[in-house]
Amino acid sequence: MKSYAITLIPGDGVGPELAETAKKCIEAAGVPVQWDIQNAGLDVMEKEGTPLPERVLDSIRKNKVAIKSPITTPVGTGFRSVNVALRKELDLYACLRPCKSYAGVRSRYQNIDLVIVRENTEDLYAGIEFQKGTPEVSEIIRLIEKLSKKKIRPDSGVSIKPISVTGTERIVRFAFDYARQYKRKKVTAVHKANIMKFSDGLFLEVAREVAKKYPDIEFEDRIVDNMCMQLVQVPEHYDVLVLPNLYGDIISDLCAGLIGGLGVAPGANIGEHYSLFEPTHGSAPKYKGLNKVNPTALLLSGVLMLRHLGERQAADRLEWAISEVIREGKEVTYDLKENRGDKSAVGTREMGEAIIRKMKSAGNRTDPSSGGEAPAALLKR
Repeated sequence: MKSYAITLIPGDGVGPELAETAKKCIEAAGVPVQWDIQNAGLDVMEKEGTPLPERVLDSIRKNKVAIKSPITTPVGTGFRSVNVALRKELDLYACLRPCKSYAGVRSRYQNIDLVIVRENTEDLYAGIEFQKGTPEVSEIIRLIEKLSKKKIRPDSGVSIKPISVTGTERIVRFAFDYARQYKRKKVTAVHKANIMKFSDGLFLEVAREVAKKYPDIEFEDRIVDNMCMQLVQVPEHYDVLVLPNLYGDIISDLCAGLIGGLGVAPGANIGEHYSLFEPTHGSAPKYKGLNKVNPTALLLSGVLMLRHLGERQAADRLEWAISEVIREGKEVTYDLKENRGDKSAVGTREMGEAIIRKMKSAGNRTDPSSGGEAPAALLKR
């Protein structure tokens, strides 16, 4: 059986305990892994003067694949997001965030099965910013006023929103290729082209051209504010959504809300050469070391990683075990209980152990007798 070298970034806050649980569950799925453990984040910043040492990037460049627990990003001050830095340094241009309902997770909605494909490198998250009151922002304001004939208040901060043909072509191709590979039926491009005609307008124009090369998959577009309403009212009308960076960030959280929250929302960041898998939620430092946080999002990110590696059977096995433990509702963390004060709730580690036992009890069968959904049926993606 093939063995994989994979970079594991434990993160900070609750990250290390989640990472340990994910590590054991992925191994129990039957895939031999040589873990290259590389620390990054807040604790590393205090020791090494940077939250993202070069050794972490070197490890991912060597192994090609990484899985990461949450890392704290200071709000307003401090260092910039390690997550964003990793995506930019490794050109992980496609952010993949499936949002899927699992029986047993409390939600106002059922049978949600959406895939968010978010462009990761451009738009307002490109990091091209000019701080209020600096000589640089004054120069930028003067230049913009000269070229656009529009006034900008002198006490403004300025962020630049680049959207390119190159960046749009490859993210829309990724969305269509994903849809074709996993037998999805429709791709919807989301934009604000009615207002931002030269950035979002370009995104829509290029998306329409790329869509012509995939006649087997339905294509449509939606304005982003209307898309928000549509997802709340008729989410069943949508399948794969492809979006620029900022809208993708917002809409992916909206869709996570449809399935019960960020605790069950996995993620992947994929480029031409490297792939990084991570949950959507944050590091929850107030729960650090308490063995309390739901590991599902990171475990499902591990499922995405196994599918990316071509280990479909192991991915099916792990996803089925996760879904069964959640469906049964016995050995799950407090947030997956009907009553959050339920004293029968277990910790991060114990939920992981229940998932491992479930995989061992099922063996390799694809029609588990426990009454849950068979792995083959779980896999639309």
